[in-house]
Amino acid sequence: MIKVAIMGYGTIGSGVYEVLTGNRDKITANVGQEVQVKYILDLRDFPGSPVEDKIVHDFQVIADDPEVQIVVETMGGLNPAYPFVKTCLEVGKNVVTSNKALVAAHGTELLAIAREKQVNFQFEASVGGGIPIIRPLYECLMGEQIQEITGILNGTTNFILTKMDKEGASFDAVLKEAQELGYAERNPEADVEGYDTCRKIAILTAMATGKEVDFEDIQTEGITKITDVDFKYADKMGTSIKLFGTSRMNGDQVFAWVAPLMIGKSHPLYAVNDVFNGIMVKGNMLGTSMFYGSGAGKLPTASAVVADIIEEAKNLHHNIPLGWTSEKQVIQPMEDSSHKYFVRISGVYESQKDKLQELFGTCKVITLEGTDEFALLTEMLNEKQFRDAKAAFEAADGKVLQVIRAEA
Repeated sequence: MIKVAIMGYGTIGSGVYEVLTGNRDKITANVGQEVQVKYILDLRDFPGSPVEDKIVHDFQVIADDPEVQIVVETMGGLNPAYPFVKTCLEVGKNVVTSNKALVAAHGTELLAIAREKQVNFQFEASVGGGIPIIRPLYECLMGEQIQEITGILNGTTNFILTKMDKEGASFDAVLKEAQELGYAERNPEADVEGYDTCRKIAILTAMATGKEVDFEDIQTEGITKITDVDFKYADKMGTSIKLFGTSRMNGDQVFAWVAPLMIGKSHPLYAVNDVFNGIMVKGNMLGTSMFYGSGAGKLPTASAVVADIIEEAKNLHHNIPLGWTSEKQVIQPMEDSSHKYFVRISGVYESQKDKLQELFGTCKVITLEGTDEFALLTEMLNEKQFRDAKAAFEAADGKVLQVIRAEA
């Protein structure tokens, strides 16, 4: 029998317990022996619940018990998750986590400790919730040269943008609805400013390159500036707007960024709506592959955690090759990347036509009836070239109302 401890009995931790007990026979058959929860670490007591007799309040009970071979961290955040996980690995326990903040900030160190101690540190559920993506990268796609990973990696922002798209609602109105439905936190900053997506694309980029990626090196823009007017243009253009986390790898050069992107109906991620996530992976031999499903939620995320538990249970004293080294991956400056740009401009196009063509080159012009503005869709431009052109236009008293990168 393999004994497990769960640290944190919130939404995900309780989901892990539910999956382990509800699918006990299936898990036992896969592992070859029963997997049983011995401890649950939490500040609360849960009197009268099925886990009442498993609750402990002192982490050291778990760290000091040699029977506990696998520890599941579902507390979230960095403190005390980081010191607790580090200690567990150092004393020779395998660890599974769903904590993207922990993996993004300390993954390099924790993976190194796991290798040294011949145990495992796994984190499938840290990206994409219940969508398998970490394991495919180190197992199914190990023979591929990954060229691009692009994903809708946050269900909250995707829900908000989908509602704005389909219903013409404002950002503030939909955010309030998302909070009422429990999709958005009371303080939604990590989601709507793109920070959650940033940490996830940093993890995926590190997996693809085999090198450490500092999430702080990734330019990150959220969705708070997207308006219902932007979606009116998008509707007229046959496009939509999604928040993407993207990394593109060309030899030693790696670009990574998080930003809203205007995409057409032919884009593989166009139909990923509501709280669902979608991840597109391009390999040099495979071509494009898509991963789609529930990017969050109690049981989908718990299912991914349990898959890691099963793999670790089969490899208790053998380190599974996974992750990245301490060599730092340089992320290229955003200004060296190239995109098309959707640009909303105040006024009438004809009176500004010559200046705009001089600065931005050939563009598609889009107008909305009843407005005193218009929009341009540029050809592919270098980011620095575009920023310089925008600055020159504004210096000549032009007024730019909105800029969204595009693949339309």
